Amino acid sequence: MEILAPAGGEESLVAAVRCGADAIYLGMGSLNARRAAGNFDESGLARALAFCRARGVKVYLTVNTLILEREYPLLLDTLRTAAALGVDALIVQDLAVAAVARAACPGLPLFASTQMAVTGPEGARMLEELGFTRLVLARELSLEGIAAIRAACTLELEAFVHGALCVGVSGQCYLSALIGGRSGNRGLCAQPCRLPFGRDDHLGRPHYYPTTPAFSDDRGRSSLPHALSLKDLCLIDRLPELAAAGVTGLKIEGRMKRPEYVAGAVTACRNALAGQPWDIAELAALFSRSGFTQGYLDSKLNNDMLGTRRKEDVTGAAPALLGKYRALYEKEQSRVPVDFSFELQPGKPALLTACDQSSNMANAMGNPPEPALTAPTTDEKAGAALSKTGGTIFYVGNMTFDIAPGLMLPASQLNTLRREVLARLTEIRETHHPLPFCENQAVEALEPPARNRPTTGPLLRLRLETAAQLEGVDLTDVELISLPVTQLEKLSAATIDRYASLLAAELPKYEFETDKRLPERLLTLKQAGVARAIAGSLGALRLARQTELAVHGDYSLNITNTRALEQYRALGLSSATLSFELTLSQAAALGGTLPRGLIAYGYLPLMQLRLCPAHCAGGCKGDSCPFPSLVDRKNKRFHLSRAPGGVSVLHNCLPLWMGDKSAQLKAAGLDFLTLYFTRETPDEMAGVIRLFRDGGVPAEPYTRGLYFRGAQ
Repeated sequence: MEILAPAGGEESLVAAVRCGADAIYLGMGSLNARRAAGNFDESGLARALAFCRARGVKVYLTVNTLILEREYPLLLDTLRTAAALGVDALIVQDLAVAAVARAACPGLPLFASTQMAVTGPEGARMLEELGFTRLVLARELSLEGIAAIRAACTLELEAFVHGALCVGVSGQCYLSALIGGRSGNRGLCAQPCRLPFGRDDHLGRPHYYPTTPAFSDDRGRSSLPHALSLKDLCLIDRLPELAAAGVTGLKIEGRMKRPEYVAGAVTACRNALAGQPWDIAELAALFSRSGFTQGYLDSKLNNDMLGTRRKEDVTGAAPALLGKYRALYEKEQSRVPVDFSFELQPGKPALLTACDQSSNMANAMGNPPEPALTAPTTDEKAGAALSKTGGTIFYVGNMTFDIAPGLMLPASQLNTLRREVLARLTEIRETHHPLPFCENQAVEALEPPARNRPTTGPLLRLRLETAAQLEGVDLTDVELISLPVTQLEKLSAATIDRYASLLAAELPKYEFETDKRLPERLLTLKQAGVARAIAGSLGALRLARQTELAVHGDYSLNITNTRALEQYRALGLSSATLSFELTLSQAAALGGTLPRGLIAYGYLPLMQLRLCPAHCAGGCKGDSCPFPSLVDRKNKRFHLSRAPGGVSVLHNCLPLWMGDKSAQLKAAGLDFLTLYFTRETPDEMAGVIRLFRDGGVPAEPYTRGLYFRGAQ
């Protein structure tokens, strides 16, 4: 199993490699999900690759953010550098990055970042179609979920085994962007989930402050006030089970962590794979949040998973412990086998040849030998001198000798030959191996067809959460009404027949709780007259295509650029909702031919939660949630809803409102606008629709989201 370690800077890279990592992942510049890490510039990346290549360690470059139109030149520069230096793979989130990388550098392997939120077999199969070779698994998967993906595809599977856990599904969290203007999908997450959030009951009484009465979970234990902050993950004692489930890559989180943390985690993984002891208490002292959890792997989702950074966690890494792990990487480790061949013949220069396991070869020549007066050079004496490779990256494998009798070469010259030949072999191993870069194809890939802007104002779409909300719908100028599959199934045949041309089935975004009957249920709905589907993930898109429904892309596909739009058009989308992290001007700049729109009203979904705070409080009974909202430290309430596929959704505290901005929305060249209804009653919906059509402004507080202010 490959141990994959983070490198936020050069010292962390050295720590990882010298402690036994098989591969490193790192970022260059700003197109990576840890923009606040030290990261590497082009010269730093070249040094990092040389260092790793000499030691037989692979380097994976993270280009795992969503990109904007203006960043195409930066993307091309990044890909040129990656090809010129010969990185071993790209880790990507945006399909635009994948498409341009495939066109520009077909020999560069593509790894699907966990930010792509692929959570099951259908999504994995779609990645195979797209040319990916590895999937970084969602951290929320159980052992059974991992095994199901393994059985469905040929992708390499990489799993996080140590480090921080986000409570929200990676790549599907907009909390930092909406409340702080720093996008997690763009590499600048401010981690607001680590701040206090408490649960509300139906009466609006906050269960947040420690001094107020707190609910208890099913074990009778009081909850923590940080309802969105998880303990760190540690699965290092579960590596055999992960291997049995099909995992081949063991990923350590931590590009923002100190080098000693990296050294400790890599060492623990290396020892665990070798069946040697490792110290979890020391790992916790190096960094943890109230200890560690393994909850997702066993589907044990409860309050035991919650944790914060306590005083004892911060002070646990004593200087002596840091010094212990620093000492592990201060000196070079001999990790590369080398074979020596030594020749010593009369009247000829001494010749030492070194060869590594990759058939790289180097020679060093010395003075001709002298006749031995007393102590001739023998195989044993030469071998003793050549074996002194300490302090280098090499250790001696096989040695062969061709030494004529009666000759002598001083030990000092043997030492010089050894140093010279190993230095030359190191230089050979450090050599970059450029990959072909097709400039014309790269530029071509970024030039999709020009945009045919709509001549009329955007049409209206309605997203509903329950079948009962249909009572509040005025069909004037409405072109699509979406409902979750389970809610569509509640409609009578007459109702479906009435709305059939408008109805779309909103598919589960995630495959955490895969319904094997879902294809059959979709076919039943199709036979009843439902011809369209809403897909918010690659897996949902593939499933909708299989049932031959017209597929419309949801906001959670995170489309932020023209190339991504064109990719999804090629995959079968009939239209797409753009990311609500875009500004209106950024949305207007997108080209291509795929019809597109934006959410223009609604309590925006900020997080998709596998660990639902209400579940931790004892679970929901029917449609009743014991804690329908969370309260932050400013006493703002973020309501919760349940969604198919094994997740709950945290919604923004204020509704988005763009009803009075029709001129700006029309100028953005949008084909449709979506009113995203969640908890509204039919009467409230009817009022929203009327006010939106009239171009009015709500009396209650609202937000413009990011459409004008944007996010970093």
